[in-house]
Amino acid sequence: MFAVTILGNNSAVPAFDRHPTSQVLTTAARSFLIDCGEGTQIQLINYKVRRSRISHIFISHLHGDHYFGLIGLINSFALLGRQQDLTIVAPEALRQIIELQLKVGDTKLCFNLHFIAITQSCLLLQLPDIEVSCFRTDHRIECYGFVFTEVRNRRRLDIAKVKEHHIPVSFYDNLQRGEDYQSEDGTVIKNEWLTIAAPHPKKYAFCADTRYDERIIEHIRGADMIYHETTYHDALAEMAITRFHSTTRQAGKIAQLAGVKKLLIGHFSSKYDTLEEFESETREVFPNTDLALEGVSYLMP
Repeated sequence: MFAVTILGNNSAVPAFDRHPTSQVLTTAARSFLIDCGEGTQIQLINYKVRRSRISHIFISHLHGDHYFGLIGLINSFALLGRQQDLTIVAPEALRQIIELQLKVGDTKLCFNLHFIAITQSCLLLQLPDIEVSCFRTDHRIECYGFVFTEVRNRRRLDIAKVKEHHIPVSFYDNLQRGEDYQSEDGTVIKNEWLTIAAPHPKKYAFCADTRYDERIIEHIRGADMIYHETTYHDALAEMAITRFHSTTRQAGKIAQLAGVKKLLIGHFSSKYDTLEEFESETREVFPNTDLALEGVSYLMP
């Protein structure tokens, strides 16, 4: 399981039953919340997302529509008696904001709250099942995108072939790591005769708020799916530049140049009451584009 559920797809102001940015990446072992705009708690409930599976919350930057829902969610976790650790990954200034909010409210947490400060593009986390890195985007304030990559699974044993070649059980671990087996008489039995390659590790990139910036391509290249903002239709490309955002065709071009498989678009301006033109304009450049619709879960292709 490697899927993204959209909780909020609008830009700064909630409008037309669209909410500020928030989404959940679900893996077999855990869930990651990416940005936490106002209303995220309600959306988690509306779409039956298991809050207890959320182990990490990633905040791309400190514009309110990307984190104003965070302290409410943390407080609710405490009221509901959460026990498992929670890790916030965000620009350093957010640590001070959270600490002040908890202090003035005299809020006591019943779980350990950890904080990982982002200061530069880097590898952020190495978990048993997934690695997370970040990259700087071209926004009005310090802002980061995130790349989530599955840790490559080990090769699977073809038990019938392993037994046929009389491979000792003690060597099974070596086979799963890709090693060939050499018998006592010196015969080499190739690993590919005995094992099956694991599925290709999935890769998802959240490109956060950004102007058109080809520098992000090196970080997202070859991803199975990316989320890229399309705040404006392409007719407002000049406005997008001055406001540090992107347009439909710009997002499509980034996806095309990066050689990704699928593009989700969101962060729609409240200027627009309908979304069809966002999709049609982007598909002119990158056909495998979908609107990031709230409540919909998108599986990695």
